Amino acid sequence: MGVFTYQSEIVTAIPPAKMFKACILDGDTLIPKIVPQVFKSVEYLEGNGEPGSIRKVTFAQGNQFNYMKQKVEALDKENFEYIYSVIEGDPLMNMLDKITYEIKLEASPGGGSICKTSSKYYTIGDIELKEEAIKAGKEKVSGVLFKSIEAYLVANPNSY
Repeated sequence: MGVFTYQSEIVTAIPPAKMFKACILDGDTLIPKIVPQVFKSVEYLEGNGEPGSIRKVTFAQGNQFNYMKQKVEALDKENFEYIYSVIEGDPLMNMLDKITYEIKLEASPGGGSICKTSSKYYTIGDIELKEEAIKAGKEKVSGVLFKSIEAYLVANPNSY
């Protein structure tokens, strides 16, 4: 098994506490409402969001993926840190054992936040991943997700 790591950063105009609440703490209900063309539903199979919880994410019809199961590894509400792993489903593409995402939100100088993500792709056997494909897919998904949440929070300033 090999491990490929990809780091990324996204800057938003939303302060870390507000973005963490919307994206991480309330994301299971908020994200399918904001981007229903991507996510159909999120349901907990075990637990309710604390470390060890397992949830199933179902993608909207017409996407390249049908579903994925995620395991919450760590949740630090005070430091705006969240770690979870994709442990089953289409995003693993029969090439990956799992994908682990470590997310940390930090304050940016302009009053918004910087979302720092470390993605670790654990391959099955000797499979090699193409960095360009990982980067393109990760930036597309993260960009759509965070920018959609940012737009929602700007349009609904009293919602959080």
